[in-house]
Amino acid sequence: MQDPKSGVKSQTQRLVITTIPHAITGEDIVAWIVNRFKIDATEARAMGTMMVAFGYIYPLQDHKRLILKPDTSLYRFQTPYFWPAQQWPVEDTDYAIYLAKRNIRKKGMLELYEQEQYNSLYKWMNHKWDFIVMQAKEQYRAGKERKKPDRVVFDCQERAYWVVHRPPVRNIWTEYRPYGQFNIIFNFIAFFCRIVKYATTYKEHDPLLHSCLPSNPWLTDDVTYWTLNMPNVETPTKMRVECWTFSFGELLMDPRGRADFRLFLKKEFSGENLAFWEACEDLKWGAAETMKEKAQQIYKTFLARGAPRWINIDGKTMDITVKGLAHPHCYVLDAAQTHIYMLMKKDSYGRYLKSPVFKETQRKAIAPEPHRFTETQLEQNAKRRRPSLSPIILRQQEEEQKAKLAASGPVDITQVMSELERKQKT
Repeated sequence: MQDPKSGVKSQTQRLVITTIPHAITGEDIVAWIVNRFKIDATEARAMGTMMVAFGYIYPLQDHKRLILKPDTSLYRFQTPYFWPAQQWPVEDTDYAIYLAKRNIRKKGMLELYEQEQYNSLYKWMNHKWDFIVMQAKEQYRAGKERKKPDRVVFDCQERAYWVVHRPPVRNIWTEYRPYGQFNIIFNFIAFFCRIVKYATTYKEHDPLLHSCLPSNPWLTDDVTYWTLNMPNVETPTKMRVECWTFSFGELLMDPRGRADFRLFLKKEFSGENLAFWEACEDLKWGAAETMKEKAQQIYKTFLARGAPRWINIDGKTMDITVKGLAHPHCYVLDAAQTHIYMLMKKDSYGRYLKSPVFKETQRKAIAPEPHRFTETQLEQNAKRRRPSLSPIILRQQEEEQKAKLAASGPVDITQVMSELERKQKT
């Protein structure tokens, strides 16, 4: 559709006082779909509306109505970075930064739904709101350095992305809303779509929903699957390496993926970022009695002036962290950790996926061949397993045995109990 010769006709349009390049009209989109797929205008309009609703095309004028109007209304193709096919995980922090930046630009005059979500996120993420505002100011400052047409185009692209992908309001179920029923339905649909997207992405990586390679250890007693997927195995499987590309969080959750990312950062001379993040995780989930010593050690290693593994964070975040260290707690380094996490996610993670380190790991990754087991072997495995009896059945057997012994006359209770214990063990 974007081909200069055979695609939808585009031209530069003037919108208010700004010139927008490569703008297209709704009627041109419908006409192109009709000619391309040999369908009628109604079907073409429905297909175009789906493209708008999913975020591949966005309106320049009425951005809240995600439909395609078959008239001279102006639209624009979304940049591939914001396509849904990229499967970027939608996070509250990213949306909060966007709303804070938009609040700065509009001087507090947000739209109703934006103000509603801004207030909700402020309550939800109040503990790191200073960091969010700081990031928003930096992005706003960087955006002002662009040329005005480029700045307007990027703002439209970013707004169109969040109109489609914005996360639901967290307190939608407990607070009154003027459009409560609509919001509940919309958020349910958004939640359902996220579940479908997650299931589609991860279905081949779930050993209970998809066949395990080389074999299912729950059925065959073959432990090869566990061996190949050990936390720090030398050569990971292809499925495991593929999982690292889904999100930065997946990479950090896998010890083997984190080790690969650590090697990449070491070659970029920025390994201290990951080391600091890991130290903060250890502080957050470690023992309470060693918390104060760990916090001071992290400060001396990464944050103090002249520290051996000094990390680069802004002055405001440093001030928040230093003040918090006067009375340390498990979340005292949360602002600095979030800053470093976002830095690695936005900067280092993308370069890592294109780096020779990751490509070499991909090349060496194992693709296990499935083990074939006959029905006889599977039956023998099942017979070897002796599942333990339910506690309810054991209690019933015990009561029955006591009743029989009581009916037969006086007995030695010690002998009875030892006999029951022997039967349970066998």
